[in-house]
Amino acid sequence: MKKSPEQRTRMMRAFKGRDTAPELAVRRLAHQMGYRFRLHRKELPGTPDLVFVSRRKVIFIHGCFWHSHGCKLTRIPKSNLKYWVPKLQRNRTRDERNLAALAVEGWRCLVIWECEIRAGETLQQRLKKFLEER
Repeated sequence: MKKSPEQRTRMMRAFKGRDTAPELAVRRLAHQMGYRFRLHRKELPGTPDLVFVSRRKVIFIHGCFWHSHGCKLTRIPKSNLKYWVPKLQRNRTRDERNLAALAVEGWRCLVIWECEIRAGETLQQRLKKFLEER
């Protein structure tokens, strides 16, 4: 069903930047596994979603659309391409810049994509491997 510009604007404004369902799922899993973390540390580049200070590790939970993952959940909008294409490219460029800045500061980073959240056992093993390796 085609949406009016006002309806589309209202829908897009409703998207949250934090405490999203994928983020809450990863937080719940990490907590159940016994890991403790801080949330959204603004002093770190990119404001990571989960910060494991003592381990110097961070996790970003990226939405496939907003960060242009390229999976089946990612699609370019059909309207207003002059806005969306540069917007999504800026997001990718910003993500790369933030990951590089964190690496320079000595932080190890893990990006978990929205489409990977449903793979519970695989995600749990991936989290454990990332958080336990030195």
